[in-house]
Amino acid sequence: MVALLVLLLTRLPHTTGKSPIVKCHVHDPYTPLHQHHQEGDLIIGGIASHSIIISISIAFTEKPPPTLLEELSVVPKNYQHILALKFAVKEINENPQLLPNVTLGFCIYDSYFNAKWTSHATMLLLSTLKTFVPNYICDIKKNLIAVIGGLDPQTSLHVATILDIYKVPQSGICFAFIERKLEQSSNKPKGKVWIMTAQVELTSFVFQRTWDTEILHGVLSFTTHSNDPPGFHQFVQSKTPSSPKGDGFILDFWQQAFGCVFPNQVVGSVKGDICTGQEKLENLPSPFFEMTMTSHSYNIYNAVYAVAHALHAMSISRVKHRPVIINGGMKFQNQPLWQLHHFLRGISFNNSAGDKISLDQNGEILAGFDITNWIVSSNQSFQRVKVGWVNSMAPPQQALTINEGAIKWHHWFNQTQPISVCTESCHPGFCRKVKEGEAFCCYDCIPCPEGKISDQEDMNDCNECEDEKYPNKHKNICIAKHTTFLSFEEPLGLSLACSALSLALITALVLEIFVKHRDTPVVKANNRDLTYSLLISLLLCFLSALLFIGYPNKVTCLLRQTVFGIIFSVAVSCVLAKTITVVLAFMATKPGSRMRKWVGKGLANSIVLSCSLIQAVICTLWLVISPPFPNVDMKSMAEEIVLECNEGTVTFFYLVLGYMGFLALVSFTVAFLARKLPDSFNEAKFITFSMLVFCSVWLSFVPAYLSSKGKYMVAVEIFSILASSAGLLGCIFSPKCYIILLRPELNNREHLIRRK
Repeated sequence: MVALLVLLLTRLPHTTGKSPIVKCHVHDPYTPLHQHHQEGDLIIGGIASHSIIISISIAFTEKPPPTLLEELSVVPKNYQHILALKFAVKEINENPQLLPNVTLGFCIYDSYFNAKWTSHATMLLLSTLKTFVPNYICDIKKNLIAVIGGLDPQTSLHVATILDIYKVPQSGICFAFIERKLEQSSNKPKGKVWIMTAQVELTSFVFQRTWDTEILHGVLSFTTHSNDPPGFHQFVQSKTPSSPKGDGFILDFWQQAFGCVFPNQVVGSVKGDICTGQEKLENLPSPFFEMTMTSHSYNIYNAVYAVAHALHAMSISRVKHRPVIINGGMKFQNQPLWQLHHFLRGISFNNSAGDKISLDQNGEILAGFDITNWIVSSNQSFQRVKVGWVNSMAPPQQALTINEGAIKWHHWFNQTQPISVCTESCHPGFCRKVKEGEAFCCYDCIPCPEGKISDQEDMNDCNECEDEKYPNKHKNICIAKHTTFLSFEEPLGLSLACSALSLALITALVLEIFVKHRDTPVVKANNRDLTYSLLISLLLCFLSALLFIGYPNKVTCLLRQTVFGIIFSVAVSCVLAKTITVVLAFMATKPGSRMRKWVGKGLANSIVLSCSLIQAVICTLWLVISPPFPNVDMKSMAEEIVLECNEGTVTFFYLVLGYMGFLALVSFTVAFLARKLPDSFNEAKFITFSMLVFCSVWLSFVPAYLSSKGKYMVAVEIFSILASSAGLLGCIFSPKCYIILLRPELNNREHLIRRK
């Protein structure tokens, strides 16, 4: 069974009138058919042995069109592609582990940039050898297995159009586009750097030998990764025109590359230098020939190996088909050609150069690109220096790596890096914004938005600082945030703590005054025990504010909101009880009133205990379901890391405040309705004013709290605690202290019972 692999090569029209001829390469170990032929050998393309034939390019057996009736000019550098394929076939045939008992061979043909003749030659591949009978093969010794697409996309397209009909696999070695740029030195575009894609290659014809290639000095090029297989250099050096047997291209290549002629290759008088055959390939300038394997040749080399490995995998596959040995050779019986694609997908192998070659499930090679810097010498030779790489498998931010220090620029730039944009560089602290409707290299420089920085020039976007850092004033570096909380050492915390202690001290003094004058009518009026309870709860309210100051730890976070909520509820409950006591006391003085049985300590104590118990239940549920905890807030403040107590859930926080506000509203309403009762028994007007102050403070607290951040939220709550508590203390107890201390003559029973 014979496998045929095709690669396309191209020649360009030149002068004179020779018709193209079929060029079939027979690898040296193979014996030409006319010399050795035995019955039973598998024979194809003039090759005897049990073989698989790899055919390269397209053949013409008829005379080309009139436009091609001239001698064709060879691109000398493309000859390395032939050598790369020959070398790959040689290695495969010498490897007993790959395609054992099978000899791999190939034929090479020309193509002519012509759709008609390319299609004609493609049909030849599907016909009997040397016989053009489309859609018919009269012998079974030739079987086209796979085609490697050519370097020219249009040629490959014409071939693919026909081969698709027959489901002949094609592994696609072709250019995306080809543009030929013939640039004189007189036209060199000064001040520009060429960025070349992976398909671009520097090649020359003999008449371009004296052209100036300095324009390419400093070029940056994307190239597919390549390597030199061991022995390839020696293999290339061994090629000479003295033994052209099996190589129909070497004479044409030699003449084109060295600018000489072989006398026996021309008709008539010889013009120009005579080829001696002793010329050295290593002396050729790089645009004509390179001794190291180029990336294109390396692709061909790997493509041959990929097909060989796929054939090998197909031969040992026992899923649907079994290989059958015929006359010592291997035959892929009943295996359609298109099945080769199945074995090519996902194939992976190590070539002799030590590189791992892998194809994905789409049959595409998994490889990145090298970024090379072209260094052109005065003798037209050039050197490729690797200055970076593109890794398609890496994360986006690591996909492109460039060593700028290794790049050698053209002397036009006086050793400075060229400017590749139409706008000056954007300095750190700014980023680029593309101008709409203009080229991507034309942009405006805009300042980084709030919270972001750019620490390099020409950044496409600004980056956010890490959580523990913030941008500086110029937005070009990130500065470490400092940790902050409302502490006793800072002025704000110290002033609030002093205020809380001072008010607590005043409350304690008031309590002492009331205890000292406990038997006076002013103290005894409106339930003395409620007065003591209210003063004690206010004292604790002032002291509870201290829980909000200092380093937030687990204990203080658990206690401060719940303690504040319960103590304040007790205080407001006492005020509510005192208000109801005033009303009931007045109603009980009426003759025959049934309210007398409600007047007393029992009702007041019940009001205080029941109202406080409800708040205690709410706080208990808060601690059980979603308790507050210490937290580190890195987001709310731009320049600070705030140590705070996270309330767990704001629902319970506002539920505590809401219940406290409900008690205050009820107290205010009852006191407001009782404000016109006779003065002798009336404490309601003072309670009314105190509740008005209390409600005003806490209504203002909500928007102030929500608009504050960090430690200032804590300060707002402390201020509200102190202000509302001070309002209760001042409005309710200052008139009584005035009478007790400054007007003792009014502190008697006769005055209290006197009516207007």
